[in-house]
Amino acid sequence: MKTFEKPLTAREERECLQRLKEGDPEARRLLIEHNMRLVAHVVKKYQNTDYDTEDLLSVGTIGLIKAVNTFKVDRGPKLATYAAKCVENEILMLLRAHKKYSKEVSLYDPIGVDKDGESVSLVDVIEMDNKDTLEELILDQDIRELREAFKQCLKDTEQQVIQMRYGLFGGKEYTQREIAGELGISRSYVSRIEKKALGKLREKFEER
Repeated sequence: MKTFEKPLTAREERECLQRLKEGDPEARRLLIEHNMRLVAHVVKKYQNTDYDTEDLLSVGTIGLIKAVNTFKVDRGPKLATYAAKCVENEILMLLRAHKKYSKEVSLYDPIGVDKDGESVSLVDVIEMDNKDTLEELILDQDIRELREAFKQCLKDTEQQVIQMRYGLFGGKEYTQREIAGELGISRSYVSRIEKKALGKLREKFEER
């Protein structure tokens, strides 16, 4: 574990909080640096996870920064109590997201085999607009079935996101952020649409 600055005294903390209220960025820095021991203390509870200590410290620090930015001196608990809760919440969000992500469909999960008996994943099928790749990896039937599934299983927005994301039908490939800008929605929402749509396509292929 890293060596962190000692906690501020009660008086020093009150002074920093007052300066922070007046817009002093140095006070904000001091409050964050001198509360890193608190982050390390909370992180110890979650060391037996899939994340190493450095990752957890980084995420916990985000929680601490949020706590310092939003703490109200004249209401609620002390800064340490409030910050500890914010740090823990940030770590728990990470762990919940990881648990959910681990259950998501992977583009590289096998969904069948090609004419040579080689395993084929969903990403192979999605990228089949290239005829040379098509001949090497998968039967023409798979493309027809994918196009059918694309039209039948996906809603209009899902079709648009998948088409833009993977450059289907001769179109340009876009990043999630670019798609978000084009559609006027958040990048995280684009990500959720993409994952849901891919899950639908994979489910359709597994029914074959």
